Amino acid sequence: MSAPAHDTDLRAARPLHARRALLAGSVGNLIEWYESGVYGYFATVIAARFFTPEGGSEVEGLVKTYASFALALFFRPVGAALFGRLGDRIGRRPVLILVIALMTAATTLIGALPTYATVGALAPWLLTFLRVLQGLSAGGEFGGAVSVMTEFAPPGRRGLYGSWQSFTVALGLLGGAGVAALLATVLSPQELEAWGWRLPFLLTLPLGLGALWLRLRLTETPAFTSEFERERPPGRELAKAIVLGAGRVMGWAAAGYTFLVVLPSYLQSTLDASFQQALLATVLANLGFAATIIPAGLLSDRIGRRPVMLTGAVLVTLLALPLLNLLQDSGTSNAVKGVAVFVAGAVVGLMAGPGPAMLSEMFPTSVRYTGLGLAYALSNAVFSGCAGLIITETIKRTGSVDIPAYYAAATCAVSALALSTLRTQKGS
Repeated sequence: MSAPAHDTDLRAARPLHARRALLAGSVGNLIEWYESGVYGYFATVIAARFFTPEGGSEVEGLVKTYASFALALFFRPVGAALFGRLGDRIGRRPVLILVIALMTAATTLIGALPTYATVGALAPWLLTFLRVLQGLSAGGEFGGAVSVMTEFAPPGRRGLYGSWQSFTVALGLLGGAGVAALLATVLSPQELEAWGWRLPFLLTLPLGLGALWLRLRLTETPAFTSEFERERPPGRELAKAIVLGAGRVMGWAAAGYTFLVVLPSYLQSTLDASFQQALLATVLANLGFAATIIPAGLLSDRIGRRPVMLTGAVLVTLLALPLLNLLQDSGTSNAVKGVAVFVAGAVVGLMAGPGPAMLSEMFPTSVRYTGLGLAYALSNAVFSGCAGLIITETIKRTGSVDIPAYYAAATCAVSALALSTLRTQKGS
């Protein structure tokens, strides 16, 4: 299943609308990943505040924190199916307005939640409920945003426009890391754990209101408003494309979460790094990720999605363990460790840059919101949402500190096989 040729002509929209779609489409993703980054960076603090009663195990609390993280991601496919169906029926614009409002409200409320010390066992349930709302809204975000950005993209620029969706992942994670690092610098550890962790979540409110304003000014995509492609493909054909799409991005999802979100907690809990050292490593990884996304998307418009994404998947498979071993070696200089985490992020960017356009091209307009949203959400639910939980619990049970590398390498190896079936399709 792939987008028909006439889709190209429908995307020849006015430059103003294309630029507005690029901004309005990507801003929600930035907020989503800002929150994901903040949750990951403050995982140890959240574990202590919400999941660790007095006398409880810190490791057990961290595992429960990641379980809550995973549960939210498992609701993404539900959100992708629900909001995707709406978006394919009533339009991309109204649904994207709805999901950004829901995401903003849920994230802001996390910053105002009472902790375990205040309300006891109710605290983790309240946090988990808000994480579920975030999962639902995030599930509806990706499919609609990528649909808007690629359907408004000028001819031959789908890869470039779609890559901005991935680029805002890096911006969101970097923004979260920057806020976390600033708070860790200006606040004492006691202040940070007592109330400082709330501030990054509360900051979502003005960000979300700005995103809502941008989306209210958005027009509907020309592909959706046309009379083409009103028929939905057979359910079995759609399901097959969704599963294949999920397989093609599973390495991006798993390696991205491992290197960009789980890394801080891993460095602190397993390698005894300080909070500041862990954040610095994460910032460098995200800078590497950001550095390759846009060039990778642009290159995929020239030579095709498959060679660029396949290169990234193979490189992660080969380099994950050697790069992690450099971090584990106490004799490795800080400069070399910095290069290692930068490279780890950069190779993931090779998959993330062309990924949104690749998924968009797998589905016709009539099911694009639903199809690409479900493929991405399923991949993230299984391979991203479970990354922190699987890695932390497996290290706890086996004692092996190489688990993050094995996890990233294995998922990227499977992705490489799925990507090898992709036709070499240049930007259209």
